[in-house]
Amino acid sequence: MHTPGRSLAERPRPEALKRAIDVLAAAVLLVLTAPLVLVVAVLVAVGLGRPVLFRQPRVGRHGRVFELVKFRTMLPPDPLRGRVRDGDRLTPLGRFLRSTSLDELPTLWNVLRGDMSLVGPRPLLTEYLPRYSPTQARRHEVRPGVTGLAQVRGRNSLGWEEKLDLDVWYVDHRSLRLDLSILAATVRTVLRREGISAAGSATAPEFLGTPPLAPAVPAPDTTLTVPAGGGR
Repeated sequence: MHTPGRSLAERPRPEALKRAIDVLAAAVLLVLTAPLVLVVAVLVAVGLGRPVLFRQPRVGRHGRVFELVKFRTMLPPDPLRGRVRDGDRLTPLGRFLRSTSLDELPTLWNVLRGDMSLVGPRPLLTEYLPRYSPTQARRHEVRPGVTGLAQVRGRNSLGWEEKLDLDVWYVDHRSLRLDLSILAATVRTVLRREGISAAGSATAPEFLGTPPLAPAVPAPDTTLTVPAGGGR
């Protein structure tokens, strides 16, 4: 006897399937990387001091703010010691953690909590919210990711407009197949340590917003107008 397949209402939705994969993968990775997390935590405590974790408000799905958790890679600002810019505050250990993405290991907790996904646009600073164009703001239609399309297409070597365009493209074309290809490309990018910082910057420059397109200026009329009376 033929057994009909499940109705569309009974089949798992793509978003529900993506979330289930995120939870399972994050839980497994947190267990498998626990010894490595412990080693990195000790190195950060010795090399950078406490706190070991870096916590910062970031913008998530639908503009909801959450607390991102990563390993610290920078010393605190200290103008008296000349530690003001990111490049001055980054230590050799911090550069190594960033280049290998080991600083991102605690972020798996954000995935498990539901703040983030394994793949999606990177969560950015809250002060950037009013600076997005309406199209760029669509990046918040999905959960932000530990990695994303912009990260495997150039990471911080890309300009802000390029990165945000890729974020919106991902929102419109997201699929399980695309996520798997981004995860595979992320492994290659991390191993090659590509696009870690922008040109002339230790990390990435601040996003100041996309300048509005200048209105078209009509070309000057170069034709001669002959006055009445023959121009005398």
